[in-house]
Amino acid sequence: MLQLSGTGRPGPDPRYGVYPQPPLGAGHLSVEYPPRPSAVREARAQVRRQLECWGLADGDGAGADLAATAELLVSELATNALLHAASRFRLTLSAAHGVLRCEVADGGRRVPQVLDAGTSESGRGMFLVAAFARRWGCHQDGPGKTVWFELGTCACDGCGRRQP
Repeated sequence: MLQLSGTGRPGPDPRYGVYPQPPLGAGHLSVEYPPRPSAVREARAQVRRQLECWGLADGDGAGADLAATAELLVSELATNALLHAASRFRLTLSAAHGVLRCEVADGGRRVPQVLDAGTSESGRGMFLVAAFARRWGCHQDGPGKTVWFELGTCACDGCGRRQP
């Protein structure tokens, strides 16, 4: 588990409404990617590396599940940014207080929608995010938007499960 130091949580950031952000010193990374198909693979690999660096992606068990889920969901959000916004995107990861928060910000204004998974070959990204994340959301950022999700990082019962 990630060891924390420093002060408690800061007050809520108005951009995120009622969802307080972890303190930056707890674990924070932000990387910008160009609008090219290989950027999705690069973002997925960055998630794995960062979770390993933070000690949240152990070889098997809960850490491996966390890393695989985070990689999958970041991949879906990054793909959406490329397909629908056709712009650069920024991946931001933060971990604190038993929560991993992943954000993908892009230049598009279109708010993502959860579609029925059905039998189509595409359109399942937000369905997967809604199914696996503890919670997720989207907010407008000036000319673009940020889509985010949260996963539990501890092995306690119910930590990584979606909250009712």
